[in-house]
Amino acid sequence: LTQFLIEAIALSAAGGVLGIGLGVLGNFLIYRTTGFFVPTSYTSVAIGFGFSAMIGIGFGYFPARKAAKLNPIDALHYE
Repeated sequence: LTQFLIEAIALSAAGGVLGIGLGVLGNFLIYRTTGFFVPTSYTSVAIGFGFSAMIGIGFGYFPARKAAKLNPIDALHYE
């Protein structure tokens, strides 16, 4: 359970940081090409990162909890 939870946290944090970076880069490129400046709100960045983290942790925790209750062979078995 801990391994899957750490993986979910790492992936959602990496996705959040990547999303923030692409958003700032896109904002900069729009400004450079059009001259239209849109200020970046740190509150909206924090809220977006928080939702990204909550969704990543939620979608990582619940399947991991279900798999942790199973026999390891059954958890890895596919049909």
